[in-house]
Formats: sequence, C-alpha cells, structure tokens
Amino acid sequence: MKVLNIVFCLMFVLFAGLQYNDPDPYIWMPIYLYSALLCWFAARNRFYPKWYIAGILVYLAYAIYKFFDQNGVEDWFTKHNAENLAETMKATKPWIEETREFFGLFICIGALGINYFYSKRKRAA
Repeated sequence: MKVLNIVFCLMFVLFAGLQYNDPDPYIWMPIYLYSALLCWFAARNRFYPKWYIAGILVYLAYAIYKFFDQNGVEDWFTKHNAENLAETMKATKPWIEETREFFGLFICIGALGINYFYSKRKRAA
C-alpha cells in the first residue's frame, strides 16, 4: 500500500501541476492536491477515513454534475459517438475537456476509496 500511495501522490501532484494553464485551475488544483495529501498521509501509515468519505462525496457529486452537464459525458457518449479523448492533449472541444475531468474525478474517488477500505480493514485487524 505504501508504494501504491506514493505513486498516487506523485500522480496527483503532476495532475495538479498540469492544471496550471487550464481555464479553471482554482477548482482542479485543490481537487488533485487534496487527493495527493491524503495519499501521502496513507503512505506514511496515517489514515483519515472521515476525510476520505468527505472527498469521495464531494467528488462524486461533482462527477454526477459533469456527467449530465451540457457538453458532459452523456453528450460525449450520445451526441459525439464517444470520440477519442486522447487524440490530442489539447482539448479543442468542450465535451472532451468535461469528459476528461469526469474520469479524473473517478481516479481520485478510486484512490480515496482504496485507502478508506484499507484503513477500515487495518483497524479491524
């Protein structure tokens, strides 16, 4: 778990750094840095289940918004035939940016969820 959390931590810090030139870095940098911080703590064997739940709930609510938003995941899938998201790193179409953000949220949710369940299992042992 230590190695996994270090990898997640570094990945989230990188993701946050890549948001610097994004139209809304004030939203995405804190999202990724919060996940990075919690993964850093977990790598140091410090677990905060309530913080994981709070992050998961906020990220999940935002992901639901991103899914149904105009130019969101639903539009990408239904109106744009699930167009390739990785064709170019420049998101020239709004549904590409929204869909990438949606999947970024799910990466964060996954990392926090893994740490939540691991911390519960560790406490029970």
